[in-house]
Amino acid sequence: MDEKVYEAEAEYFKALSHPTRIKIVQYLKGGERCVCEIVPYLKEEQSNVSRHLAALKRVGILSSRKEGVSVYYKVQDENVYKILDLALSSVKRIAREKAAILS
Repeated sequence: MDEKVYEAEAEYFKALSHPTRIKIVQYLKGGERCVCEIVPYLKEEQSNVSRHLAALKRVGILSSRKEGVSVYYKVQDENVYKILDLALSSVKRIAREKAAILS
């Protein structure tokens, strides 16, 4: 496989490697949202939220559109939900295994 493909894959996963970004993606599961809705939902500073939105947009997970002074974001790549579901499934399995070992 071409090295650039590996780099693109790593960038995609890096974009998902922050709890705030996962929250954003999960929040957008309900549909397109204005930044003015995302910021209060996350209870974080707008500049911080904008940085996370930009990271998700840069790798193609999100897309945005501007309407007047408002910017709306939506999930561009629905496959991200499959990835997150698989990751959560693995996390739960590993947690169960660790709990069984500690019992």
